[in-house]
Amino acid sequence: MRHNIGIIGYGIMGKIRHKAIDEIKRGNVIAISEPDPAHRHENLPNLDHESVIAHPDIDIIFVCTPNFLNKDLTIRALNSGKHVFCEKPPAFTAADVKEIREAEKNSGKKLMYGFNHRHHDSIMYMKEMIDSGTYGQVLWLRGRYGKSVTEDYFNQWRAKKDLAGGGILIDQGIHMLDLFLYLSGDYDIVKAEVSNLYWHMDVEDNAFVILKDSKSGRVASLHSTMSQWRHLFSLEIFLEKGYMVLNGLITSSMSYGEETLSIAKNRSTAPAATWKDEVVTKYIDNNSWRYEMNHFLDAIESDVPVKIGNSEDALKLMTIIDDIYAQKDF
Repeated sequence: MRHNIGIIGYGIMGKIRHKAIDEIKRGNVIAISEPDPAHRHENLPNLDHESVIAHPDIDIIFVCTPNFLNKDLTIRALNSGKHVFCEKPPAFTAADVKEIREAEKNSGKKLMYGFNHRHHDSIMYMKEMIDSGTYGQVLWLRGRYGKSVTEDYFNQWRAKKDLAGGGILIDQGIHMLDLFLYLSGDYDIVKAEVSNLYWHMDVEDNAFVILKDSKSGRVASLHSTMSQWRHLFSLEIFLEKGYMVLNGLITSSMSYGEETLSIAKNRSTAPAATWKDEVVTKYIDNNSWRYEMNHFLDAIESDVPVKIGNSEDALKLMTIIDDIYAQKDF
């Protein structure tokens, strides 16, 4: 079965989604909506947003726009009887997500969010091993996700609170928070320090976050930053019987370094710790975009719930982000 697809927003993410759709050969992009001439596709009709949403031949809408448009376009597309795939963040607040979920329920259509990191082979393997119980329960997690930006960032929509909804946390840190929830479960206690000490923009340049699950005592810590002065991705998970450490993430620019997963069971003999029995796997292919598209289309064609990146996941995530931003002091 091949679906007719419309893409609203044809910048970097719109093009990435189009490429993945073409690669899996399960859909045809028949129209886009992109106001910037630099991003238009020569061989596709470029329509206004409403024309794509109302197009009688389109059954799936991809929302790949600046953040402030995500909620409205998602609701309008669902109300128009289309399945919707929307990039992160789903909206600016948890209350917004609740409105979206109501439209989703009334439409009977599928809605999925682009929390792409869940679909990396390394993350999928970590999830499999955690769920297997081989290493026992998760005790704590530590995530660091950072990048460097230059002064031209001030001219981008991501630097404007009314367009982006927030800074580095909602831009990049949201992925790490999502992985915390995906790999270890829910958290009900949130403590945070959110600052803009260097760039002095409308939005934060650093977020330091501590999460705790009051039932299990499990703790997760996040540092999300745009004053890292280099790109960095690091996710560490320590369990009762071992650990998993993922450093680097495959991207088109490879600016985060090689995607390398190190796993070991308890292997330290006091007083000296050794590393000789650590299993190290380097991932060289990024299959995540195709996996993500297949997951979404499988849910549509089989009429089953979206399991990864659904609106319930989005609500839990935005509830935590609400709590974090409530604690910022600038």
